Amino acid sequence: MARLDGKVTIITGSAQGMGEAHARKFIDEGAKVVITDLNEEKGQALADELGENAMFVKQNVTSEEDWKNVIEETEKKFGPVNVLVNNAGITMSKSIEETTLDDYNKIVQINQVSVFLGMRAVMPSMRKAGNGSIINISSMNGLVGGAIGYTDTKFAVRGMTKAAAMEFSPQGVRVNSVHPGVIETPMIMQEDVKEQVEAFAKTIPMKRIAKVEEVSNLVLFLASDDSSYSTGSEFVIDGGLTAQ
Repeated sequence: MARLDGKVTIITGSAQGMGEAHARKFIDEGAKVVITDLNEEKGQALADELGENAMFVKQNVTSEEDWKNVIEETEKKFGPVNVLVNNAGITMSKSIEETTLDDYNKIVQINQVSVFLGMRAVMPSMRKAGNGSIINISSMNGLVGGAIGYTDTKFAVRGMTKAAAMEFSPQGVRVNSVHPGVIETPMIMQEDVKEQVEAFAKTIPMKRIAKVEEVSNLVLFLASDDSSYSTGSEFVIDGGLTAQ
């Protein structure tokens, strides 16, 4: 039996990148997957490719109305939600002095406020389902310092995860955060940065960067009943970087 057999899942920001990898893995494991993203062309193409157990819904994750619509469309097609992966996010690498208030507010809205909105929006549906797993994608920079804005919001995701886990546990809903390090995506393996990435990999205790599938396998574990006694926890997948 597939590990997510029949589970109804929503994955934000999943038209491409890590979110796409999670969507493919979940489909392979028997889930019904709702792909959300602002990129309508790629999102719909992925849903079409994945077949009848996938659906695309265009979503701005910072919009309360869009969250309401995603939940409604999901329930209409597949039923109550069992799994939410808050995957959507952006990065920013400016110095504090270079960062405008608009810059800062944008990253807070997308990386932090969207997670709050998603957890709040999905709870009534998970209550109908009788159980649930919320997986909030943070970062190793939710544990150690990094760029302003990105680090702050990823720390916030970690804190919100713990608060929500305390509140939702009695209702049968688990909430955990995932903290990836450097992942082998097409963006970081481009020729102009590939050499830098390979040099950095030598500083990682495991001497390599992570494969996309390794992160998806961890997200799968948290979505499945295999992690039934895990909530309010950080799951770090960084090859030992933050252990140094």
